[in-house]
Amino acid sequence: MALTGRAALLAALGALPVGLWDPSWTGILAVNAPLALACACDYALAAPVRPLRLTRSGDTTARLGEPADVTLTLTNPSRRPLRARIRDGWPPSSWQPGTETEASRHQLTVPAGERRRITTRLRPTRRGDRRADRVTIRSYGPLGLLARQGTHKVPWTVRVLPPFTSRKHLPSKLARLRELDGRTSALTRGEGTEFDSLRAYVPGDDTRSIDWRATARHSTVAVRTWRPERDRHILLVLDTGRTSAARVGDAPRLDASMDAALLLAALASRAGDRVDLLAYDRRVRALVQGRSARDVLPSLVDAMAPLEPELVETDARTLTTTALRTAPRRSLIVLLTTLDAAPVEEGLLPVLPRLTQRHTVLVASVADPHIARMATFRGSADAVYDAASAAQAQTERHRTAEQLRRHGVTVVDATPDDLAPALADAYLALKAAGRL
Repeated sequence: MALTGRAALLAALGALPVGLWDPSWTGILAVNAPLALACACDYALAAPVRPLRLTRSGDTTARLGEPADVTLTLTNPSRRPLRARIRDGWPPSSWQPGTETEASRHQLTVPAGERRRITTRLRPTRRGDRRADRVTIRSYGPLGLLARQGTHKVPWTVRVLPPFTSRKHLPSKLARLRELDGRTSALTRGEGTEFDSLRAYVPGDDTRSIDWRATARHSTVAVRTWRPERDRHILLVLDTGRTSAARVGDAPRLDASMDAALLLAALASRAGDRVDLLAYDRRVRALVQGRSARDVLPSLVDAMAPLEPELVETDARTLTTTALRTAPRRSLIVLLTTLDAAPVEEGLLPVLPRLTQRHTVLVASVADPHIARMATFRGSADAVYDAASAAQAQTERHRTAEQLRRHGVTVVDATPDDLAPALADAYLALKAAGRL
């Protein structure tokens, strides 16, 4: 029988008769003095694990779906070379399923008194903070017979940020904003109520925009131009209660609400408005206030990253009180919550007048596209029953939205892919109508 590697070495040392060697055996059937001596020497020549010095560097943030590289620097202060297998431990959600073994295991040789670096590439599958676990090191001797093993705690945190997939809609919304802001020839009277400047009259201008006093002072007819109001306050309120945990597609409703809030924040900050964030269920989960236009989007993304739905019923009364305290002056309050009948009728509607009498209120909700598809099913008795259930759910949702509109609330109800652009359009419509 041909032997290779450790089997040949053990046979040569007399551990087993060559003819009796079977690689499938679970143990060594005989041990003699030469083998014991070889194992002892091999163990003695293995570099010790405890004196090793480990440090980390690399990425501290990454967007969901993008890789993050974390570098582990290992210094060997001993007089013996380190021949090691290393496992860099991280939570399971730090990698795509099935890739953890390949990504977290490393083989490394570090000469005495030197240092080497290895890089672990994370591909997180969930938002939030991913904290490094222990680094397990197995140090082998030159023969590979025995090994020393130990662990080191090397702290490091990678914050996984929301992906902000709706940013692809931002250029088109900014183009519409520039039209409202008077930066293109599409500006007309009524698109904004804040006086901007005077210019010469051209055929087609609204005669209501003619400034007769300025015309009397000049030889040409002068018209006023208008722009949307600036420096308005917008409060984004994320409902993080139990209804935000319902999954729509592959993600919770909360994730779609975050994406829509980020697009609106990016648009509003470009429009010169101030944007704050409040995440609430029964207590404040996140609060971002007083950020400049440059800092508001990074601050919101960082605050949203660790948010998770809480399996509690949202307290609408204390949410309203907290929102009023956060926005003491007239503001646009954007409430990203559910349109399910029970939470709205029993929780939000009784306290809604407290918000609408002082603020402009916009309610945005994530609709389930599967219900819309169910409503079109036909062909069997089960499909007809499914369609009837879906139609009833849609009717209740529309009735709830109509109740909110009767209180002066603007309602946006759209699927996860459409919610962000629909919310941005509603904001631009309010701005064009001078309601902010």
